[in-house]
Parts: sequence; C-alpha cells; structure tokens
Amino acid sequence: MCRSKPARPPLNGPEPQAVKKDTKLATLGRRREWTGGVVNPPVYRASTHLFDTYADLRTAVRQPDAGLFYGRRGGPTVWSLQEAMRELEGGAGCLVYPSGMAAVSTAVLAYVSPGDQVLAPDSVYETTRLFLDGFAKRMGIQVTYYDPLIGGGIERLLTPQSRVVLVESPGSLTFEVQDTPAIAEAAHARDAVVIMDNTWATPLLFDALPHGVDVSVQACTKYIVGHSDVMLGTATANEAAWPRLKRVTRRLGQIASPDDVYLALRGLRTLSVRLDRHEKNGLDVARWLADRPEVDRLLHPAFDSCPGHALWQRDFSGASGLFSIVLNRGSYDAMGAFVDDMKLFKLGFSWGGYESLILPSDPSEIRTATRWEAPGPLVRLHVGLEDPADLIADLEAAFDRFNAAVGAG
Repeated sequence: MCRSKPARPPLNGPEPQAVKKDTKLATLGRRREWTGGVVNPPVYRASTHLFDTYADLRTAVRQPDAGLFYGRRGGPTVWSLQEAMRELEGGAGCLVYPSGMAAVSTAVLAYVSPGDQVLAPDSVYETTRLFLDGFAKRMGIQVTYYDPLIGGGIERLLTPQSRVVLVESPGSLTFEVQDTPAIAEAAHARDAVVIMDNTWATPLLFDALPHGVDVSVQACTKYIVGHSDVMLGTATANEAAWPRLKRVTRRLGQIASPDDVYLALRGLRTLSVRLDRHEKNGLDVARWLADRPEVDRLLHPAFDSCPGHALWQRDFSGASGLFSIVLNRGSYDAMGAFVDDMKLFKLGFSWGGYESLILPSDPSEIRTATRWEAPGPLVRLHVGLEDPADLIADLEAAFDRFNAAVGAG
C-alpha cells in the first residue's frame, strides 16, 4: 500500500504508557498519522479503501488488520477510539459496535455453542435478559440466572457446560454490587469466560480486567458519549479472550459509524470531569432523598443501604450519577402524579447524558432467581449536570404531588 495511507497499529497494540487515566483521556488515539497534525482525528467516511497496485491488494488480503482494507474493519476514526478504550481498560484489543446491546450480545455469542450454559445475574439489564431468553435459548444455549450477591457461591451453579458468566455491577434498577473477583475466580476454575457490563462505572471508576473480567463491555451511549445523541458500544478483551471476540465480531459484520465514533471521542476527552460532577450532584441529591419520609430505602452503591456497599468501597474508586429509590407507600398507578410535571428530571430511557432523567420501574416483573419485594414503587434517577439545589426543588415538588395523589386515593 502507499506509504502515505494511514497505517493501523497491531490490534494488540503497544504497552500502555505509565500515565494517569486523566492524561490518557486527553491524549490516547491521537496518533499523528491519523490526525494529520490537527488536534482530533477527522471523520473518515469510507466503505471502499483503494489500493495502488495488485501487489498492495494481495499484501492487504494477507494482513487485513495492518492498515486500510475495507470499511467494515474501520479506519483512523474508529481505530482512534478502539486504541483509547483498549489502553484505558488494559486489554489486548477493543472493537466498536452500533450499540451497547450489540456489544453484549456479540460478546456472548463469541464464546458459546449449542448445549453450552450462560450464567447471568438476576439484576441484569432487561434487554440483555430478552436476548438470553429469546435468541440465545433458540440457539440451544442454557441460561441460568443467579442471585447477584452470590459471590464465590456461584461455584455451585457452574457445570462442565458453563462457558460464559455475565456480571453487571452495580445491577440494573436495583444496584447490587457484585463480588466480581470471587465470581471470576470460580468461573475461571471451570474455564468459563467472564463478561462484564461496566457501563455504570466506566473504566475510570472500576478496572474490570484487573478484577478478573475477560471482556469488558461499555454502552458508550451513556457516559462516554455523554450528550444523549449517539448509540454506540465497545468490548475490550484480555489476551486469552481477544481472538474469538475479534473473529466473531468480524463474522457478524459489527461496526459503528465513524460519525458516531467521532462524537464518542469528543465525549471521552471530558469523561473524567463530567463523572466528577455527576458523582457530586448525585451524592447531594441522594443524601437529601435518604432523609425524605416517603423513601423506604436508597439504592446507591456509595450508601450502606445498598446491597454490596462494602464491595463498592473495596473495588470502586467512585460513583456515577445513576441510582434508585424505593418509596414506602403508593403504587405505580400513582407515578404519573410524581413524574408528569417535573421541570428538570425528564421521563425517558437511557442515562449518562448531561441531563437528569427519572424512570419508575418494577423489578418484580423480570426477576426469576430472586424475589423483589418493596412497600412501594421503585424510581430510578440519573442525576445530571444541573445545579443540585434546583434538582432537589424539582423532586420536592414531585413528592408534594405524589403525597396529594396517594392521600386522595
């Protein structure tokens, strides 16, 4: 190939530099051969990459990951994000996907065959559960759900057919913090691969691979992008897990738009400062909620009322802005009074953007291995970058409406 064309580094890349993560966020993925001397890598939109000679084409066919080859293998924009995430997570390689769910499902499919078993926490993201109960089971995959607080006790659920153990810590909606190292140790004793959805913490607040995880998945849609305008996922694997993840991802044709990747790169540069503010604002709002008479319990990993709080203290370096509260009375029918007229907390799915969101949800509808019991509705909040005093005022008005509705009922 022509010497002037962008060259791709080896997919297992150089050893990460001995610098702090904040510095990495500002510098990784900005190779001069990709940026051309400007600050950010440009958006390379291309399905077809051209070769100067037949010899160049034949060389590329033998080494398709050595440089430009075909759009499905990415270009400098995509390589930039993959390199940055790989080094942030300390993996052997990273790939991008059109959504976090695409990253989760592809990672699972990379390691299973008909007759194999997948274990997943009962607190797993609902769409992951739908994938497991639908597509995976139709493939002949056995799916077993386990108590997210099982820790090393997961050993008794593992069988010779166990191939994948999913971890999601904290858990969706109910925020149980899992003993990931103990689960990984038991899984590896059975030669099972540990895949973790690490979206809540990002690589800045929890180092998944050093804690025993083989494949760390990020729904970059959330904190990494940070502006609620892109669907994107990544999966970063260690040396042993990397070849199969790469091969299956290629076979399934998974790739993400360079325009979306560019926005993720932009978000990545400010991830640390945004997470600091999300954590601070979240803690301010959570402390206020903990004292509300309507709140039965606070499900925030930084508080001892949250299951697995001690594990969060041991393994995590901070908290993000996503947590739940459980009300001590009322029903989901009364939730309209709570959420319909909020000024700052908006009703919607996803999270991780700069804006605050609120979502009533009933975990009892999807639990199978454990039982969810609560005196009132669960409400998930994502605390954004607004002033916490204004957010608290918004919640206070919501409680007034809710109390009036419940009292009138």
